[in-house]
Amino acid sequence: MTSMPTDASSTSGAGSSASSSPSYGELRAELATLTTEAFRPELAEIDRRSTEEIARVMNGEDQTVPAAVAAQLPRIADAIDATAERMARGGRLIYAGAGTAGRLGILDASECPPTFNTDPSEVVGLIAGGPGAMVKAVEGAEDSKELAASDLDELKVDVNDTVVGISASGRTPYAIGAVEHARALGALTIGLSCNADSALAAAAEHGLEIVVGPELLTGSTRLKAGTAQKLVLNMISTITMIRLGKTYGNLMVDVRASNDKLRARSRRIVALATGAPDEEIEAALTATDGEVKNAILTILGAVDGPTAAELLAESHGHLRVALQASKNSDRTSK
Repeated sequence: MTSMPTDASSTSGAGSSASSSPSYGELRAELATLTTEAFRPELAEIDRRSTEEIARVMNGEDQTVPAAVAAQLPRIADAIDATAERMARGGRLIYAGAGTAGRLGILDASECPPTFNTDPSEVVGLIAGGPGAMVKAVEGAEDSKELAASDLDELKVDVNDTVVGISASGRTPYAIGAVEHARALGALTIGLSCNADSALAAAAEHGLEIVVGPELLTGSTRLKAGTAQKLVLNMISTITMIRLGKTYGNLMVDVRASNDKLRARSRRIVALATGAPDEEIEAALTATDGEVKNAILTILGAVDGPTAAELLAESHGHLRVALQASKNSDRTSK
C-alpha cells in the first residue's frame, strides 16, 4: 500500500516545514476528491463474502484496467516517441516515485539490462527515501519536492534525459517535484497518474492519466492503479527499446546471456531469426563472443564477426539497417 501523507511534525526533515506542509484536515479534504481514494459502499461487507467471491470481484476489477490504458494510447505513443528521440541522442530514462509507484519504476528499470542489454545507468528508478524505501517506508520522504530535486541533481539530469514522475494520486510532492525540476533543466517530462486533472500531469510535458476508478480496498492504489502503472511503464520501456533497435521483429536480440536459461534463449533467438542449423549457430556465437545480434548478422549478412560489429556500430545498433548495409557492401566473408 502507498503510505498516507504526513505533516511537518512527523517528517524526518526531508525538505518539509510546518509553514509549507498542509494540515491533516486539508489533506483529508483533498484525498476525498480523488477517484483513487473513493469509498465504495457496495463493497463495505466484502470481508463477509467467500474467498472465491472476493477473487471474482478482484478479477472483474482488474479487467477494467486495459480499457483505461487504451483510452490514453495516443498520448502514451507521443510520450514514447519523444523519449526514444532523446535516448537516441544518449539520454537516459529516469523514473521517480514514492511507495508503490517508486517500486514499480525501479522494477521496470532493473529489468532493462538483462532484457535489452542496456547499461544500468541508461534506465534508472528513483524512489523517495532511497533504496531502503523499497522494503520499508521512509517517513516523510514522499512529501518533499526538494528531495526529488536533490536526487535528480545527483544524476546530473540534462536536456537529453526523460524523467517520468509516477503517482497514483497525481498529488505526491516527490513525483511532482521531480517533474518540475527536470523540466526546468530542459529534460523531457512525463507525468503518470490515475486521477483526472492531476497536478502531476499538469506539471509534465506529457501528462498520462489512466483513470481506473476506486479501488477494491479504499485507497489501496497497489491494486488497479498499480496494475495500470505497470502496464504503461512496460509500454514506455519496451517500445522505446524497439525504436532504439534493441529488437529484431519481436525477438530480443540484445538479450544479455548471463545464465543458462538466457544462453539457451540466445541460441533459440538466433535459430528463429535465421533458420540456421545448430552447428552454424554455435560457430556464429563463438565468432561474436556470444552477442546474439552480431551472430544473426554474420549468418544473414554473410559477414565475419568483426565486420558484423562494424556494421552494427555504423547503424547505431539497428540490425535491419545493418543487414541492408551488408547487402549493399562488398564486406561479405563468403
